[in-house]
Amino acid sequence: MIEEIRSLGFRRVELNYNVNQEFLSTIEPMIEKSEIRISSVHNTFPHIPDPDYGTDSVLLGFDDEEKRSRAIELLIQSAEYAHRYGAEAVVVHPGEVPFDYNIDEVLKSLYKAEGRESEAYQKLWKEMLERRKDQSGHYLDRIVESLDTVCNHIAQKGWKINIGIETRSRCYQMPTLQEANTMIDRLQGAGLGLWYDIGHGMMMDRMGLYDNVAEANAMIERVVGVHIHETVGLSDHWCPYVHSGDMSFFDRFLPIIQAAPVKVYELKAACDPDSIELSHKFIVNRIAQGIQ
Repeated sequence: MIEEIRSLGFRRVELNYNVNQEFLSTIEPMIEKSEIRISSVHNTFPHIPDPDYGTDSVLLGFDDEEKRSRAIELLIQSAEYAHRYGAEAVVVHPGEVPFDYNIDEVLKSLYKAEGRESEAYQKLWKEMLERRKDQSGHYLDRIVESLDTVCNHIAQKGWKINIGIETRSRCYQMPTLQEANTMIDRLQGAGLGLWYDIGHGMMMDRMGLYDNVAEANAMIERVVGVHIHETVGLSDHWCPYVHSGDMSFFDRFLPIIQAAPVKVYELKAACDPDSIELSHKFIVNRIAQGIQ
């Protein structure tokens, strides 16, 4: 995997939550030989098979103190690996407002089958939004408390690492851009910022959760890293410009990409090398031309 990434001309990679100890044993020698550099590490790292600590979890917002303490320990572990590898940031999915079932999956099915303005979609969306608004403050408090512990540990260790809270791909997950702003406000000076996932933001905007372009650009100075990909409909991780065929909409995100300290392509396997190269050229050339 690393060799293929290098063959495309990239010299830095993000190590994500699917990298287990076995994979790591083959990657670490490449890091030590400077054959590859690590830009960022994605919590929980290395891979933890327990879904309680996976990417779609309450995680840092658990009310169960034992589980929340374990989630904090695992994030600190991810930060330690990031420090060891010379990475600049740890990407974190901080939590969610829990539902009894995957309401996001049902909403996306309705969106595709009947449209966002349909009666069925709007009815379920209202139900989701009411519960989300009612519960999010509680979980935000728990997440902030957990992040405060982690950021204090990083500061005490003297690690030069930012924690980036990532915009999410499911409507009940946290944070929205407003929630991210609140978290950062409450932990000012703590090495906490927004990890802006462009494709996820596009998806949540289309579903109706927030105004992605306006709110994200308003937070440009708080962005510590960016996941670069485009959403076509509600399908994400496509090459910007190339797979949507839209040669102007993605321009709105170029200032954020340019300003982000860490820039990571997060593309699916269907993105072939030619598409990646072409998309990369579009982005780099447009930034150089000052297109916004």
